[in-house]
Amino acid sequence: MLGNGRLEAHCFDGVKRLCHIRGKMRKRVWINSGDIILVSLRDYQDSKADVIAKYTPDEARSLKAHGELPETAKINETDIFDDDGQHGVEFLDDESDEEGQGEMNNDRKLDVEDI
Repeated sequence: MLGNGRLEAHCFDGVKRLCHIRGKMRKRVWINSGDIILVSLRDYQDSKADVIAKYTPDEARSLKAHGELPETAKINETDIFDDDGQHGVEFLDDESDEEGQGEMNNDRKLDVEDI
């Protein structure tokens, strides 16, 4: 990401291009490093392009299976949010909390007025 809705894309033809993110995608679709995107090449400027869409990892795998992407293409597997809604947060059982409270009770009683 370069800022101001621009990014530098490494295309599969081996060329680095300065890409402009279209207004409909700004602040709605977040593009990270390693994501597979669809760009529209400009007729009059070979070094510049426009971002049309961002592919999800499932869509990218499907494109790779159909031969639309080269075999050397790496699909970004780092989804921040899982389908189960946990968002990467893991909760522990109540048994582990009881052990922690027992250790705290062994030290000394905490008086609120001392704080």
